[in-house]
Amino acid sequence: MIALAQLAAQPQSVLAAEDLSMFGRDPWWLVVIKAVFCFAFLMVTVLFSIVWERKVVAWMQLRIGPNRHGPWGLLQSLADGVKLMLKEDVIVKRADKVVYVLAPIIAAIPAFMAIAVIPFGPAGNEISVFGQRTTMQLTDLPIAMLYILAVASVGIYGIVLAGWSSGSTYPLLGGLRSCAQMISYEIAMGAAFASVFLYSGSMSTSAIVEAQADRWYVLLLPVSFLIYIVTMIGETNRAPFDMPESEGDLVGGFNTEYSSIKFALFMLAEYVNMVTVSAVSVTLFLGGWRAPYPISTFWEGANHGWWPMLWFVIKVQLLLFFFIWLRGTLPRVRYDQLMKLGWKVLIPVSVVWLMLVATVRALRNEGQDFSQIVLYVGGAVLAVLLLSFVVDLVRGKPEGGAEAGKAAPPTAFDPMAGGYPVPPLPGQELPPVPRRRPRRDRELIVSGGVNTDSDGPRDGRDGKEADGV
Repeated sequence: MIALAQLAAQPQSVLAAEDLSMFGRDPWWLVVIKAVFCFAFLMVTVLFSIVWERKVVAWMQLRIGPNRHGPWGLLQSLADGVKLMLKEDVIVKRADKVVYVLAPIIAAIPAFMAIAVIPFGPAGNEISVFGQRTTMQLTDLPIAMLYILAVASVGIYGIVLAGWSSGSTYPLLGGLRSCAQMISYEIAMGAAFASVFLYSGSMSTSAIVEAQADRWYVLLLPVSFLIYIVTMIGETNRAPFDMPESEGDLVGGFNTEYSSIKFALFMLAEYVNMVTVSAVSVTLFLGGWRAPYPISTFWEGANHGWWPMLWFVIKVQLLLFFFIWLRGTLPRVRYDQLMKLGWKVLIPVSVVWLMLVATVRALRNEGQDFSQIVLYVGGAVLAVLLLSFVVDLVRGKPEGGAEAGKAAPPTAFDPMAGGYPVPPLPGQELPPVPRRRPRRDRELIVSGGVNTDSDGPRDGRDGKEADGV
């Protein structure tokens, strides 16, 4: 409610049209340099993130962590990459070889493509590269955020095809899990993005950052920020949402049958996706390349020159630390909990929040007074809460007197009725396990004591003769 009130009180910040004329004017050699820089930025950040993750988790678990390769173990990631490339490249006999080889490539390439529209600095503040003035962004589009969503959706095909083409059961289960997880969490992610689009009036990444000059969207749209934080963890298959590669029940998931450089590509795609979603979060909600509040107030040059890139990198690294912190803190959730969170919590909350944001923006655009907007929004929220309270009372009221309050006895069922074992549903009970005595009939047998009735004769003799007594 407070966030919506702040949102309504803000001045109109919708951009009439994005000025993207500064993009598309660079010579071809400068475009190549900027593309190589984006690729190098992702690769160096990934190498650093792998070492940082091992160091931070080791620190949280009172261990040392990497300390052999390079100073303080900083070259551990590079050593792992060389080791993976030199390992034997195995292709499973029953695999579909073409899809089996293309799957890691399909998973890795889209992870690099999203960084092309992320701004590292202000579009109006051009820098000099070999005497040529250019922006600190490879390119920008009027629908840049839709481009990011489309590219992120393509990456899931690599995981699904890897699980299917391996010709093995556990990778197939991991691919199916990943597909269901991506679908459920991308819906909530799109709704969180839509709230930013409504307030900024643009889908251009540079325009969204420019619209956060007065206040970052993490303060104006906190619910959208929290929803996106949860969904970006689910999108990257990171703990506690690492269901597609759960070692406990899938032995590694979709990449179980992969080795050598193909396995390295899957690992690379995961960490590049972490960097990409962190950069998107910084762009949409944390002011992008803008300096934090205390610095930007007393230092006018904080958002000029090469300094914006420093603020951007620091924010991305803080979100990467958040990824690592979650992995070292929270246990893996069950698959039903994962799906329940995505479909029953995130999607309804994101849709309701999007409706509230749209309502506030519509009332603000029509010139409604601030007090009237707060009254309308507050009345709607109270009405929804009252309606949900009444529904809970009606559902919890027993019907038919005292007998209705008694729980119905559990019904037995056949878990193999359809030919495949299935778990019991609520209200159903598994049949008793054969050859198993009730707990009350069990006795504690002391080692070296007399034989029990369950012990049959051995070698045609009774127990005493067999023991030599």
